Amino acid sequence: MEQATEFLGTGRRKCSVARVRLATGSGKITINGRTFENYFPVETHRMMVSQPLVLTDLTSRVDIRVNVNGGGPSGQAGAVRHGISRALLQFDANLRPALKGEGFLTRDSREKERKKPGQPGARKRFQFSKR
Repeated sequence: MEQATEFLGTGRRKCSVARVRLATGSGKITINGRTFENYFPVETHRMMVSQPLVLTDLTSRVDIRVNVNGGGPSGQAGAVRHGISRALLQFDANLRPALKGEGFLTRDSREKERKKPGQPGARKRFQFSKR
């Protein structure tokens, strides 16, 4: 049986979905055909995405290609982190305790609450007037 060359992982956060392809390489990260630094200009998002790689010490040993859509930059960064963590499990199952301990394998299930009819938002209410 032939060894798989690419390892897949799907990550989700808020409204974002990231499809991650991980392969052995030199540490290049491409997101939606753009460089990692170009796609996430905010340092916080870049740090968030690279957390699983730093934790497992694989930053310069794997190449990552990501397709991500939906949501905003913060949700997309979280989805990419989740997808990379899942792909790393496919790459090496021994990384599971470290990734699970940091909470990278847990899907953050919080979604935006829907707006209720007759009110300005999900929880906010119009001001009550007694008279």
